Amino acid sequence: MQTVKHVIERKGQTVWTIDPDASVYDAIGQMAKKNVGALVVVEGARVVGLITEREYARNVALAGRSSRDTRVRDVMVTSPPSVGLNQEIRECMQTMTDQRVRHLPVMAGTELVGIISIGDVVAAIISDQQTVIDHLEHYISS
Repeated sequence: MQTVKHVIERKGQTVWTIDPDASVYDAIGQMAKKNVGALVVVEGARVVGLITEREYARNVALAGRSSRDTRVRDVMVTSPPSVGLNQEIRECMQTMTDQRVRHLPVMAGTELVGIISIGDVVAAIISDQQTVIDHLEHYISS
């Protein structure tokens, strides 16, 4: 069973962040430029939230707010669930399902060391299942 550490080693530790006082317009622009669906909101080195396309859609666009005039801190998810490097991917899937989130910051203590998405989790689970299938096919044919 893969852990978060395996996923981070494969995809890399790049995490796109934004300041809570930045405009939502800047956040959405950065997400588009980096081709990601979420940014971790940080003050200094401290994680204070998460802003996603979902927060933009629900709390800015549908609320009739201006993305240029709205600060990230006004629409971000505060205290987003996070995971550690040793957590199993199936646990991450359960957290994402239970919390209804698609992104999980990865923490090593208080240090932000990565982020995983639902796509990363699904790919890891598929990989694990393929490994089991391969082993079973090898066992049956031996």
